[in-house]
Amino acid sequence: MRFADDYVAGFQHRDDAERFLADLRARLAEFSLELAQEKTRLIEFGRYAASNRARRGDPKPETFEFLGFTHICAKTRHGAFKLKRVTSRKRVRAKLREIKVELRRRMHLPIPEQGRWLARVLRGHFNYYAVPDNCRALSVFRHWVAWYWLRTLRRRSQRTRVTWERLRRLAERWLPMPRIQHPWPTVRFDANTRGRSPVR
Repeated sequence: MRFADDYVAGFQHRDDAERFLADLRARLAEFSLELAQEKTRLIEFGRYAASNRARRGDPKPETFEFLGFTHICAKTRHGAFKLKRVTSRKRVRAKLREIKVELRRRMHLPIPEQGRWLARVLRGHFNYYAVPDNCRALSVFRHWVAWYWLRTLRRRSQRTRVTWERLRRLAERWLPMPRIQHPWPTVRFDANTRGRSPVR
């Protein structure tokens, strides 16, 4: 096996993280493997990262990207810590480039056929990225998809200029609106039983 998948390891103390990283490098070296330097780093992140860094005069906690999301130390409306996940900008740009190229290829197809294809693309994107706190990024993504669709339709003919108003009606007809589809992690991984457990 040449490559291991990406992962994030969390530790309460920095000393533990540094020791783990050194041991991991040594272990991989036994198999002539090494960590990807551009992806491997130690960062201060979590419930107390912002307050600890502020006390030392350091800037706000770093973010990290994992599985297509940028992970951010954030706060709830009541000031408690929460992990915020938003779509990685790099992933968004790459996906929009793909859509732009594919729309150009489908430029002369009937509008309903284009609309059905774009609807499938958006639903697939939303199915993965529709996590709490990410609705704005999903709305921006949908906006750019509509914008590229408008540009594509305008290139079909020099005589017919598709207006934003017409595109808005097409978007309402074909492009699904984003909505959060995944629960908060505290809900997703919470298992409650009433009374005696059926498992003995």
